Amino acid sequence: MTESDILVMVIKMEKHFESNQPIDTIQLGEKVGILLNESDVILLTGDLSAGKTTITKGIGKALEVKKVINSPTFTIVKEYSGRIPLYHLDLYRLDGLNQDYDLEEYMNGNGVCVIEWPHQVEEILPDEYLEIHLEHKDETKRRITIRAYGKHYEEILKKL
Repeated sequence: MTESDILVMVIKMEKHFESNQPIDTIQLGEKVGILLNESDVILLTGDLSAGKTTITKGIGKALEVKKVINSPTFTIVKEYSGRIPLYHLDLYRLDGLNQDYDLEEYMNGNGVCVIEWPHQVEEILPDEYLEIHLEHKDETKRRITIRAYGKHYEEILKKL
């Protein structure tokens, strides 16, 4: 069995979406957020300014977060109260796991954990999660690919 065979078995499902403006990205985030439960983990990937924080705003809106959601780049983690707590992690400036942030507690906590730049901590990521990859098409348009890793996340993706 090759590495690509393993990847095919792990990724059971993916869907593609187009966003023509930031409000479309927020609305897709809302659709995702409505389907989330405590301890769900969302990994956000894509280039700088691709819309990772924008889609998080939609997830937060669905979770009934009242505060303004912005990038936690300089604080690593921002916690928001809502019907389910939202833990927004931005690991762009993190240099691996050599710092003690207890990130596993957020991933295993009682809230939804949204992680920007998850490759920084691959060794502690759960086996099952929803990955949202955002790509620039032009100034406002984005191609958004959502991949489900695990049965629970496949069910979420089927409903989108």
